[in-house]
Amino acid sequence: MRFTLSSSVLSSKLGTLAKVINSKNSLSILDSFLFEISNGQLTLTASDNANMMKCYIPLNECDGEGAFCVPNRIIQTAVKELAEQPLTFEVNTDDNSIRMIYQNGSYRIIGQNADEYPVLQPMAGGYTQTQVSAATLANNIQRTLFATANDELRMVMNGIYFDLKEESMNIVASDGHKMVRNMVFSCKTDVPAAFILPKKPAGLLRSVLGSDDENTVTIKFDANNAEIAFPDGILSCRLIEGRYPNYGAVIPNDNPNIVNVDRKGLMSALRRVMPFASESTQLIKLRLTLNNIELNSEDIDFSTSAHEDVICEYGGVPMSIGFKGSALFEILNNLTSDDVVIELGDPSRAGVIRPAEQPEGEDILMLIMPMILND
Repeated sequence: MRFTLSSSVLSSKLGTLAKVINSKNSLSILDSFLFEISNGQLTLTASDNANMMKCYIPLNECDGEGAFCVPNRIIQTAVKELAEQPLTFEVNTDDNSIRMIYQNGSYRIIGQNADEYPVLQPMAGGYTQTQVSAATLANNIQRTLFATANDELRMVMNGIYFDLKEESMNIVASDGHKMVRNMVFSCKTDVPAAFILPKKPAGLLRSVLGSDDENTVTIKFDANNAEIAFPDGILSCRLIEGRYPNYGAVIPNDNPNIVNVDRKGLMSALRRVMPFASESTQLIKLRLTLNNIELNSEDIDFSTSAHEDVICEYGGVPMSIGFKGSALFEILNNLTSDDVVIELGDPSRAGVIRPAEQPEGEDILMLIMPMILND
């Protein structure tokens, strides 16, 4: 069997698929990539048993069909230093010997039998299917992933919750201190359904989907598994089982004190005052007065403190409220609008942060829980 393809395309796909492979695997075959050649196309597969991703590469030339496995470190090392050029594989499927021929030389390696590699099982009946644009999914994963938890006791908090409703698809993540809820109105369903996508496959999707990709992604899921088909590949993964908390119940219905502030300006001020806050609490105190936010931080143990004024639009009652500085910074950093709107009730009520201008067809909301102020 002989086939030829672009060296840079192969290297790029291998780099993406390598993120699937664990450093230690229960099956030795999972340390390898699966190569399958059929109908003038190469299908590359990587798996860790819980997640399996396939990518498709059209071949420049192809003589024969078959399948073989190659250890991931060997093949990545072999192709990553090659400049863009045709790369030819000559494969003897009897002994799994592989010769890779490039412009100025060749490699010879021994592969493994493809029969040992796990097979992607198609979704059985009874699944839910929906479609969403690749750009929308990529952007929503990007702005949501940071809010997931690392909680061994509440595993459901460790993933992104996709809640399909009649009016929208809500994409939610929370660690108990901060929460993100994105509503996508272009994606809806007649029969409500939901699933929790673990962090690893969510990160894999973010790496393969472009933020300006106009293609459509098809999502199929049941109670245990999801299958997500994107333009040049497919991802199959196990889902997190369990009941996600009622995220709508923690969103305040009416926070009457509205702040409109430049996002980057507030982030810059936070960068300057956060180093002076206590390392254990990271408490940042916000003192709001007419058209002004005063940021204060203090570390009593080291006798350090900082404060800075930030101009804003604010006409509500004067108030002081405390937030964890790193959480507030992460929320602002995962928004893209020039200005943000901060909705506050009182020092004991969660703050709601929204972009001043919502993306078309979406509604983005981020929530941050307050911290107790000693004064």
